[in-house]
Amino acid sequence: MTAQPMTAQSAQAIHVQGLEKAYKEVHALRGVDLDVARGSIFALLGPNGAGKTTVVNILSTLLKPDAGTATVNGFDVAAQGAQVRESISLTGQFAAVDEILTGRENLVLAARLRHLKGAGRIADDLLARFQLTDAAQRRVSTYSGGMRRRLDIAMGLIGNPPVIFLDEPTTGLDPQARLEVWQAVRELAGRGTTVLLTTQYLDEAEQLADRIAILHQGRIIANGTLTELKQLFPPAKVEYVEKQPTLEDIFLAIVGDDRTGSSDSAADSDRAER
Repeated sequence: MTAQPMTAQSAQAIHVQGLEKAYKEVHALRGVDLDVARGSIFALLGPNGAGKTTVVNILSTLLKPDAGTATVNGFDVAAQGAQVRESISLTGQFAAVDEILTGRENLVLAARLRHLKGAGRIADDLLARFQLTDAAQRRVSTYSGGMRRRLDIAMGLIGNPPVIFLDEPTTGLDPQARLEVWQAVRELAGRGTTVLLTTQYLDEAEQLADRIAILHQGRIIANGTLTELKQLFPPAKVEYVEKQPTLEDIFLAIVGDDRTGSSDSAADSDRAER
């Protein structure tokens, strides 16, 4: 008989209180508290070594905390590990896909490993959802970085887990691939999935997150919406400085601005007709 979550109707998909973890002499977490609302995107922001991955590993039952409590989807991570694992998907820093198989074969395999019926249909639905249908029959070794990461996230959604952990999902990706992953994350939240992502990129947290927590030396030192975090700082001081040309200004000066050229041509044509 499957255990039922203790707080199935709770507004919080993730609740963490007083979480501590040490590795010998290194205190990775020093009393972390955080709550993640259902259906929201929560960004855990911090530099390398801040403890972000340790938090994710504890919440996904890969590590046991030294102290504190945590629940995911209403299940206690220490006492109800099996139920927590049934409720989550974890996508690590590097895409865990089989490069020899095609994109569709990766998804079918994952669905069969979960003993789900209609593995082919599930795969086709996810390929369409993540805009990978045209590449479905190609080996993953031919995919771009963004495509591999989208396939990796799609594999994690097999079985419709209500909570997904994304541990630095855009590390090593080029700007275009990062935008592709951002769009996929937004769509997850739009369908009601709770997303907790770790990142060291400020713009990523700013673009995606409903709430942002800043983790530093094992402690949460700030937690709030982007607007709330901005209010922690004094108003910006306005200064007048000489404007330097941007790269766009330099580029247009060298190659010419088509917009200006076309309007000038139109004006010349007008004058000629007169």
